[in-house]
Amino acid sequence: MKLGSLKSKESLDGELCVISRDLKMAVKVPQISANLREAVEKWNDKESQLKKVYNDLNEGKATGAFPVKEEDFHSALPRTWLFADGSAFIYHVKLVRMARKAPLPETLTTVPLMYQGECGQFLAPTEDIPQRDVSHGTDFEGEVGVITDFVPMGVKPEEALKHIKLFVLINDVSLRGLIPEELASGFGFFQSKPASALSPFTVTEDELGSAYKEGRIHLPLNVSYNGKFFGKANAGAMHFHFGQLIAHAAKTRNLAAGTVIGSGTVSNDDHSMGSSCLAEVRMIETIEQGAPKTPFMKAGDTVEIQMFNEKGENIFGKISQKVKAV
Repeated sequence: MKLGSLKSKESLDGELCVISRDLKMAVKVPQISANLREAVEKWNDKESQLKKVYNDLNEGKATGAFPVKEEDFHSALPRTWLFADGSAFIYHVKLVRMARKAPLPETLTTVPLMYQGECGQFLAPTEDIPQRDVSHGTDFEGEVGVITDFVPMGVKPEEALKHIKLFVLINDVSLRGLIPEELASGFGFFQSKPASALSPFTVTEDELGSAYKEGRIHLPLNVSYNGKFFGKANAGAMHFHFGQLIAHAAKTRNLAAGTVIGSGTVSNDDHSMGSSCLAEVRMIETIEQGAPKTPFMKAGDTVEIQMFNEKGENIFGKISQKVKAV
């Protein structure tokens, strides 16, 4: 099943829509739930109703269906209660720590890294990335993520996997120029982590087929930068699976239904697969050439993030954003 949130003048949460498998048609479902956040909160009651509409839509029998225009959609979940972003790709952690000349954590392979990001507003997947100062070092980070139902405190990793209800793509916007000073203060990310964007559509596990196993999506994340190939790193290379990330987030708190858990930047140690953020490219340049040559984003630069299944079909729609000076 595929779902999206149509932009609305009436609600910051948008209007919940069921999206056809080929992403070509949509239908509003206010009779089931006003928005996705509320649907996830009552998922046990709403899932079967939404599934019926989805089947009807794919069979051409849904009443009120209309053509999809991705620019009319918010991020799949326009706002929620919690966005907790992990860093499950060990190679990315190593490169970024080297870039900051910071030591690797002793628990690198045993305890996930995680920060709490902006969740009261996600940028729409076609919305400009605002840039107040080019020295802030604007960067994109291509990620995969999950949306959970209510998760009880102290949940175990394997049990946590059962709380995943939906999957999304994420562009976790980072301001690299502000990160070192914030981390040096000893209190973590805040100004360096502004609003991120989610894919226009979110999907249930069955839409991923055999690509989803062991708590990971084993598919390449396709990233283009300024219209050119940038990366196709496989998301299946996560060291920590999503159950482990969820359990880490829920160690000392319950997670509200609608919580978004991010994988961190998708990264592979095979450089032929490209990268999912500029920071990685700059670190690789430093290692191989002595200094970074690729600049961070400036006004007018564009990034596109999408994922295709084994048949070459687009799963989540496209995150397509441009940096805009503000």
